[in-house]
Amino acid sequence: MLMIGGCDSASTPPGGPEMMVYEAARKRMVRDQIAARGVKDDRVLAAMARVPRHEFMPASQRPLAYEDGPLPIGHGQTISQPYIVAFMTAALDPKPEDRVLEIGTGSGYQAAVLSGLVAEVFSIEIVEPLALRAKADLKRLGYGNVRVRVGDGALGWPEAAPFDAIIVTCAPERVPRTLVDQLKVGGRMIVPVGPTGGAQELYLLRKHPEGMETQAVLPVRFVPMVKDR
Repeated sequence: MLMIGGCDSASTPPGGPEMMVYEAARKRMVRDQIAARGVKDDRVLAAMARVPRHEFMPASQRPLAYEDGPLPIGHGQTISQPYIVAFMTAALDPKPEDRVLEIGTGSGYQAAVLSGLVAEVFSIEIVEPLALRAKADLKRLGYGNVRVRVGDGALGWPEAAPFDAIIVTCAPERVPRTLVDQLKVGGRMIVPVGPTGGAQELYLLRKHPEGMETQAVLPVRFVPMVKDR
């Protein structure tokens, strides 16, 4: 847990001692939780070191922001474990010119990480209060290339399709065909698949002219994909 205490303000940079503590914790997170566990993409590591995860969390959870685990953000949803965010981002192989669709905005943290790696992020969240909070936080923190909308992620964002990459941060029981259809040929999708409370697997999909290539990459546990009734 982060401990934020007193410090000589004359010797600290803008933001004060609290900012220094968060920055130090973020560097340790990247070194010990992410790079040490095999994520080697320099651009992804730099993005993880740059994005202030604590800014996307309720105040009561901020002291835990850089620990190695998911945390509740309200409405039955969580902010993903930092390692999983980094792993999924690296697996997606984001390019500077990419347009990326995110299903499950949640806190907005994953979108913020992607923001510095790609041209545009289109993010969908079905829980309206979370979507509105994430949208406000992303705007407040200057992530201007992220668009957030309230909606059913299984339906995608058809008017903005096709996408170079799609990242799904909630688990459907099977990959929605609608999302496959909104992926460009040559595009990539990273998605956890499986039943609620049961075994789930993270899959990396690549779309080829002749069909989809599917690779299981990691056992995981995500909150379920919620659909409009």
